[in-house]
Amino acid sequence: RSKICSLMLLNEEKGELVVTATQSLSDGYRNKPPIRIGQSVSGQVLLDKKPIAIRNVQNDPRYAYPDVAKKEGLKSLLSVPLMVKEKAWGVLNLYSTEEREFTAEEIRVIQTVTTQAAVAIHNTRLIRETLQMKEALETRKVIERAKGILMDELGLAEQKAFRLLQKKSMDSCRPMKEIAEALILSHEMRQEKSSKSK
Repeated sequence: RSKICSLMLLNEEKGELVVTATQSLSDGYRNKPPIRIGQSVSGQVLLDKKPIAIRNVQNDPRYAYPDVAKKEGLKSLLSVPLMVKEKAWGVLNLYSTEEREFTAEEIRVIQTVTTQAAVAIHNTRLIRETLQMKEALETRKVIERAKGILMDELGLAEQKAFRLLQKKSMDSCRPMKEIAEALILSHEMRQEKSSKSK
């Protein structure tokens, strides 16, 4: 029976919680400024790694945006940390339009949901980071190979071969990996042509 449910994830570099997902159609709520760790209710939940329930956010001094709460008609809030291995990754916020007390059972159910969500989000981040590392390694291998071809064919030093690839990338507004792949393909085609002519 919540009016708004929102997921705030931690931006570790900035030390801020940012609204990442919500079913709210309100621009006022969706565009709330980020919350610093320890600031407002959500920031305190993240810091303490414990749920906080508030009967009325409109008049609770811990809540940072009472004007948004009044405009949206929000009253009670249950804020629960998203935990994975003792680390808080974010906060799930549930708001109701009437004042209410959240029962221990309701808090337990929401904690179960947030734990599952936190694990899913954490695993997704790990997969994304692994793919980014794999892509970076593949790019590096391709550039190293292209650099080697330039060094052999043009007699360039390693740094000059790299700078030539870099300049071509900048001049053509194409990624360095693309330039390196084109150079390797051209080299392989020349080698194939040469071997056929023999």
